[in-house]
Amino acid sequence: MTIDVYGADWCGDCHRAKDALKRFGAEYTWHDIESEEGAAERAVEISGQKHIPVVLYNDGSFQVEPSANDIKAKLVELGMAL
Repeated sequence: MTIDVYGADWCGDCHRAKDALKRFGAEYTWHDIESEEGAAERAVEISGQKHIPVVLYNDGSFQVEPSANDIKAKLVELGMAL
């Protein structure tokens, strides 16, 4: 199961989202919107907005600027939380 996270290294919310995913034992793929070709456009395509991070789950759902609790709830829903 893959989770894609779109964000930037300077983004505090992005660091918090990645930390939460790690803490809850979820593997993810990081897409830096400033260095990866097409990543910024893909993030906007997914969410319809320019806010980051965008966390895309394997069921096709996504969260924008999610809290650790939002991430945990989604991982539990997907059966991915430790």
